[in-house]
Amino acid sequence: MLSERTVALGVSGGIAAYKAAEIVTRLRRLGINVFVVMTEHAREFVAPLTFESLSGNPVVSDMFAGPARWEVEHIALAKKADLFVIAPATANILAKMAHGIADDMLTSTVLATRAPILAAPAMNTGMWENAVTRANISALRERGVRFVGPEDGRLANGDSGVGRMSDPERITRAAAALLCADRDLAGKRVLVTAGPTREMLDPVRYLTNRSSGRMGCAIAERAVARGARVTLVMGPASVEPPPLVDVVRIDTTMQLFHAVMQRMSEADAMIMAAAPSDFRAAEPLASKIKKRGGKPLTLELQENPDVAASIGARRKPEQKLVVFAAETDNVIENGREKLIRKNADLLVANDVTAEGAGFDVDTNIVTFLTRDSAEAFPIMSKHDVADLLLDRLAGLMG
Repeated sequence: MLSERTVALGVSGGIAAYKAAEIVTRLRRLGINVFVVMTEHAREFVAPLTFESLSGNPVVSDMFAGPARWEVEHIALAKKADLFVIAPATANILAKMAHGIADDMLTSTVLATRAPILAAPAMNTGMWENAVTRANISALRERGVRFVGPEDGRLANGDSGVGRMSDPERITRAAAALLCADRDLAGKRVLVTAGPTREMLDPVRYLTNRSSGRMGCAIAERAVARGARVTLVMGPASVEPPPLVDVVRIDTTMQLFHAVMQRMSEADAMIMAAAPSDFRAAEPLASKIKKRGGKPLTLELQENPDVAASIGARRKPEQKLVVFAAETDNVIENGREKLIRKNADLLVANDVTAEGAGFDVDTNIVTFLTRDSAEAFPIMSKHDVADLLLDRLAGLMG
C-alpha cells in the first residue's frame, strides 16, 4: 500500500526546484510519506518552509545543524526511504552521484541509501548534450538509477530544446509505479514495440494504419512497474510513451526492423505489439502526386520484412518472444498459423472488428495462443491485458 511507503525527495539548485512542491503535494495525495532533502543552492530558489508545510515533515538540509543531527538524518533517512526521487536533478548533482562525491546532505544520503533512485534531470540543452553528462547518465543507468525526462520545450533562459524537467504528474506516476511494483521482472531486459509505421508515397502522403500505440505503451509501463528495464521502439503513435522507458522513435517498417535487430541481442524477452505496414512504395515520388483528371492511379508496392518472424528466426533459445495478431476473421486459425510461422512462445490475438477491441480504444478483447492451448478473455483495459501477458511471460522466463 502506498500509504505505508516513504519517499525521500532530493531537491537540487535549479530553476525547476519550485516544481518539486507540486511533486510533494501529489505524492501526499497518494498517502505517501515524504521527506525533503535540499541542497544549499536549492534553498535559494524555494524556502524550506514550503516543503515542510506540504510534507508535514522537517526539511533535511544542513549537515551540521546540531550535535549528532548529521548522523541521525543522513543514515536514518537513507534507511527509511523506499524510494529516492531527485527532482530537479541538475548536471552537478548527477556528476556527483556518478563519481561518489558526498559533500552535502543530499549527496551523502543518496550515497548511503539502498533504495531505488529515480532522477528527473533539468538543465540547459548544452549541458544535457555534453559528453561528460552523457557519460555520467550512462554510468548511473548501469548502476540501476532510473530516469524520467528531460523533455523538449522552452527553458528558463528563453531557449528551446531538451532539458526541461518532466511535469510533476509524470514524475509522480513514475514514482508510484516503482513503489507499487511486483518486481517479478527485476533484472530482466524487455524490448517492446508499439504504434503504427508510416510508408511515404510522396512528400505529403503515406500508408499507415489505425494503431494508437496504447497496447504497447501499456505493456511497457507495466513491465517497468514490475522491475524490468524496458526499451520501447515506438512509431508515430497518438499517445505519449510511459515514464522510465528507453524510447527509440521510428517512422517506417524498415526503421523498426533495424532498430529491433540492433537491440534484440540484449533482451531477455521481445514483445511485438506494434502494427507495422506490410507494404511500402517501391519508389516513393520526390514530388506531390497530382490529380489525373479522373484517370486511375496505379501504385507499385513492395513487401516489407516481417519483423516478428525475423526475430523468431534469429533469437536465442532462452529469449522469449510474444507477438500480436490483429485479425478480422478466423482469429484462432490465423493466429496459430502466425504463432508457428513466427516461432513465438505466445501470441495475443484479437478481432479488431469487435466492439471494445482493436485500435484507438482503451480496452481490448484478446485470446492467448500457444502451440497447444487457447485462452480467451472478456473485455478489459489494455493495462489489465498487459498484466495478464506479463504474468505469462514471467512464468515462461522462470
